[in-house]
Amino acid sequence: MISYADACRVINDSRGDAVGITTMTQTKYWNQLSGEPDLDVSVNNAMSKASSVALGVALGDSARKVLCLDSDGSLLMNLGSLATIAGMAPENLYHFVLDNGMYAVTGGQPIPGADLVSFTDMSKAAGYAAAYEFDNLEDFAVQVEGVLSQKGPVFVAIKTEPEIQSEP
Repeated sequence: MISYADACRVINDSRGDAVGITTMTQTKYWNQLSGEPDLDVSVNNAMSKASSVALGVALGDSARKVLCLDSDGSLLMNLGSLATIAGMAPENLYHFVLDNGMYAVTGGQPIPGADLVSFTDMSKAAGYAAAYEFDNLEDFAVQVEGVLSQKGPVFVAIKTEPEIQSEP
């Protein structure tokens, strides 16, 4: 598994001038790493809406890459966004989901189907142009630039170490 901090660092190191849309725990680490705060949008108080906001930004500026740093629990609350994103087919959208199998910010409760759900398979079935899954930092670091060179929408599930943010 990959730590949140390492996942965000690898993505940030490869971002170039891409817009970063973050939610939940990703926001904390992204804000510590980002060298482009003017290109960052946090939807921390709108759980499940990062992918929808990222779609709007990607459609509004098709010349710039948009990186959505989503969480597994947030995506489960808005699964319809997968079909909406795939249907709109923004070539500049890269949807990263940090998957720790729990609602970390509300006390570590497991997400529904934590051991059954495959976000990668769901994104493929919805019609994303490409989908990946990483659970090894070195593999992710080596492949991220290739992932970001593809036409989107591209989905990337990152298996992350559980990190409970607060007590239930």
